[in-house]
Amino acid sequence: MRKYIFLFLLFLPGWISGQSTDGYRIDITVHGIADSTVYLAYHFGDKQYIKDTLKLDNNGHGVLEGSEANPEGIYMLVLPGKKYFEMIMPDDQDFGLECNYKDFIGTLKYIGSDENSAFLDYQRKWGDLQKEASSITTRMRNNLKNADSIMVLRPLQKKQEDKMKDYLKSVIAANPKTLLAELVKALLPVDVPDYTPPRGTANPDSAKWVWTYNYTKNHYFDNIDLTDERLLRTPLLYSRLNSFFTNVLIQSPDTINKEVDKLIKEVEGDYKIFQFVSVYLFNHFRESQIMGQDAVMVKIADDIYLSGKADWVSDEFKRDLKRQIDLIRPNLIGKKATNIVMDSYRGIFVSLYDIDKDFTILYFWEPDCGHCQVETPKLKAYYDQPKDYSVEVFAVCTTDDKTKWEKYIEDNKLTWINGWDPHRNSHFDYYYNVQSTPTVYILDKNKKIIAKKLPVEEIGNFIDNYRKYAR
Repeated sequence: MRKYIFLFLLFLPGWISGQSTDGYRIDITVHGIADSTVYLAYHFGDKQYIKDTLKLDNNGHGVLEGSEANPEGIYMLVLPGKKYFEMIMPDDQDFGLECNYKDFIGTLKYIGSDENSAFLDYQRKWGDLQKEASSITTRMRNNLKNADSIMVLRPLQKKQEDKMKDYLKSVIAANPKTLLAELVKALLPVDVPDYTPPRGTANPDSAKWVWTYNYTKNHYFDNIDLTDERLLRTPLLYSRLNSFFTNVLIQSPDTINKEVDKLIKEVEGDYKIFQFVSVYLFNHFRESQIMGQDAVMVKIADDIYLSGKADWVSDEFKRDLKRQIDLIRPNLIGKKATNIVMDSYRGIFVSLYDIDKDFTILYFWEPDCGHCQVETPKLKAYYDQPKDYSVEVFAVCTTDDKTKWEKYIEDNKLTWINGWDPHRNSHFDYYYNVQSTPTVYILDKNKKIIAKKLPVEEIGNFIDNYRKYAR
């Protein structure tokens, strides 16, 4: 793990602070365009929204103004042709800007806003530093097989990182008590101290990795005040949350849930930040494709949405959410699978709990399901070759057409346990949230759910790895 964690951004995200009550007035001149419309936009999370619209005159001049000040942060002036540049919306929102349309970045200047002038200087310098860093990175990538070149380039890379870090600190020092300084501070990397495992440590590399991981995790937000509402009008809060929960943390539900608790405790005193973070977390884990992370969504739903803390959602939303969560709760990974008893192709009742195997594959399917017609033969191939007597398949047909079900079993010689419950008396669809087919669960010897909704082709590798590492 790298000692320094850099977020290389040309256009920095911003903050929101206490607002001026004098409204806003931004005098704009864009040379080279006439009778054109420009837009004032702002960041919110990972999206951008239009705040105001301005029609420029024949000279490319116009004034954006309003009686109520804008929340502070990073805003954008969007020009014709989907071109744009970013600016700080400071506390004092009476200032001007001027540029040439053909080279708006190179010719841009601010009038009456020292902070935006400093921000513009920063953007240009930071862009140059990025180009230097990118050049070194490209040279290293092109010389991966050349050990001598790598030995020369690594110190250059470290020197460039230090140079960039020193520049950020210089911007902070040169612009005390400004929004710009706060922005740059938020970009400062986490300095991970050197760590040497105690003498006699069995696996020093592993011990060092764990220590570095924990330090990075615990200090990731050190340079950001997560209770400051100014973060909402920037991409910074969203990007940091997303990076933390996607790239920094081990993707284990238990690990994530602990960090969710810590984060919510830190921000729950500020309503707007709490709302933003709660919505981000819920959407992030609701949409996650990582197996087992539905347990995080259940926790967030229980702790925030269904507890009544999320008063920004309607009663109808909460009722729908409760129905969704109630379908997920019984089949979370790590829970003991609910027993289901039903008739079978052999004409005898079968019980999930009666299966005495190291692994049980619970397979919900339909004879006419196109996806099932592709996946069922794959599962049969795994089940049949070579025969593994420690694995059993309990296949449950989800339709009520017995003739088609029996014909498919006979035509395809499915010799595993074929369950039949057309009236759903076992409530398998509720306990296993069967909303589409095929749906796969894997249970261990004690009928604990160890995997769910795996693609059939991954079942074999999962069971092999589970035997090696998780038992």
